[in-house]
Amino acid sequence: MTDLVPLFPRQPAPPLRVDLAGGNQFDLASEKPTNFTLIVFYRGLHCPICKGQLKDLESKLDDFEKRGVSVVAISTDTKERAEQTMQTWGLSRLRLGYGLGLAAARHWGLYVSSGHGKTSAGVEEPALFSEPALYLLRRDGTLYFGSVQTMPFARPHLGDILTAIDFVVKSGYPARGEITELSQDDERQRQQVS
Repeated sequence: MTDLVPLFPRQPAPPLRVDLAGGNQFDLASEKPTNFTLIVFYRGLHCPICKGQLKDLESKLDDFEKRGVSVVAISTDTKERAEQTMQTWGLSRLRLGYGLGLAAARHWGLYVSSGHGKTSAGVEEPALFSEPALYLLRRDGTLYFGSVQTMPFARPHLGDILTAIDFVVKSGYPARGEITELSQDDERQRQQVS
């Protein structure tokens, strides 16, 4: 059995409150963006792919802001590692949350990996850490879009996310993947269409 909990579109996301590197807190319940909140869960200081993703994210903060999207990046890293991430990766504007508990990560549908020593970047992996995910939440705190990964590779491109937000806001396109349970009738109907 697993304690991994998948998130479903159109359903409320779990509570989320973490401290931010440099001071303050991120509390999902207090976020009031015009359109969406973008939460990027990253692996931590040890991950060079995360570095590229978060530097790209910081470079696009104005683009997200223009679209009414608040942005935060969160990891299971300690305060010290998060502050080192801000400094060494040159992240001066991106809100960087730290200290996400592994139980909370599981409630957000995140996969957890064990550390394997130092990475190619020469940084020690934590004993346990969460793998990447990206969630776009509506203003009311319900999930609109999610991408959860078991590996650090092949993440959604942020430019594609921006283009999708433009389309969604203009068209009102609904969140998809919202069916939480299938009945036997649903399965029979699917088989008849095939």
